[in-house]
Amino acid sequence: MKKYLASCRGLPLLLLLLAGCLPAAVPGPMPTPTLSPRPNGLAADADIFARNQRLGRGVNLGNALEAPQTEGEWGMKIEAGFMPLIRAAGFQHVRVPIRWNAHAVAEAPYTIDPVFFRRIDEVIQQALDAGLVVLINMHNYDDLMLNPPLNYDRFVALWEQIATHYQSYPPELFFELLNEPNSLLTAERWNPLALRALAVVRRTNPQRAVVIGPDSYNAVGRLFMLQLPDADRNLIATVHYYNPFQFTHQGAEWAAGSDAWLGTSWTATEAQKTAVLRDFDEVAQWGKQNRRPIYLGEFGAYSKAQMEYRTLWTAFVARSAEERQFSWAYWEFGAGFGVYDRTARQWNSALLQSLIPKP
Repeated sequence: MKKYLASCRGLPLLLLLLAGCLPAAVPGPMPTPTLSPRPNGLAADADIFARNQRLGRGVNLGNALEAPQTEGEWGMKIEAGFMPLIRAAGFQHVRVPIRWNAHAVAEAPYTIDPVFFRRIDEVIQQALDAGLVVLINMHNYDDLMLNPPLNYDRFVALWEQIATHYQSYPPELFFELLNEPNSLLTAERWNPLALRALAVVRRTNPQRAVVIGPDSYNAVGRLFMLQLPDADRNLIATVHYYNPFQFTHQGAEWAAGSDAWLGTSWTATEAQKTAVLRDFDEVAQWGKQNRRPIYLGEFGAYSKAQMEYRTLWTAFVARSAEERQFSWAYWEFGAGFGVYDRTARQWNSALLQSLIPKP
């Protein structure tokens, strides 16, 4: 897994950024997406809380389209056969992390590579054809985090292109403006930038469900800093959860000092469960006060944790989220946190059971 940035209450933030480079300009007009006929499953549903429940249980297709330059660079490619497998296992949606900025011109008008657009079209259509809701985001835009003012216009222009390109897609397609705002993209900078991007999305997608999270890596403890326009009721607030970080990221190669955490357990003690419930109750209370549904966009424990503890933690987090009416997406499908073994071509049955219990 290439989860370079993470936040954790009571622990210092860990930061490891890869330097990226932008491709050369790609000339030519943006392609018009071609859609297969779809049932009008959400078209009549104006209730954003119901749409959030339609997201339900999901999984992240991480380590693929958010790689620095090329899908597969991190060992993961999205195969067409994954989508029916995911749906048959009981998941209701996929979250697709995408590094759009690596496939766009560096200067205005910041044109997105049409070939890359076609690849995203293909992945979205595969998900829709399998009966999945699909959420696309903007992931790993490191330049925006490190130099926000220099990238404001580019970020907004990218979303203008994405929104225009997908304006005719069915409501089963959700947008997420930005994965884990962090570093110099503080709440004071992120809130007005999110409003700018949302405004360009709404020109072409007035009713599209849009997901927005707080700064500090979508931290639970920063949700109170998130400012959403009260008049727009088609928004879903998101947080990510990897607490306790020394358990979920033990042995993670990108987390400095994580080898010292190897062997950390999570045995569902009262103190451990109370810590999770306290965090989730805080999120639920914010959602109630602000009349916003909640999406737990990422949670997971790395494969170097003992499986017994991983499944205990995963099941407790998932059930606690569901009890509070949060939709969720596990991080992730088939890499370091994976619920699916791509080599063996089979589900990790214990981990899948913790996410989607079978009688």
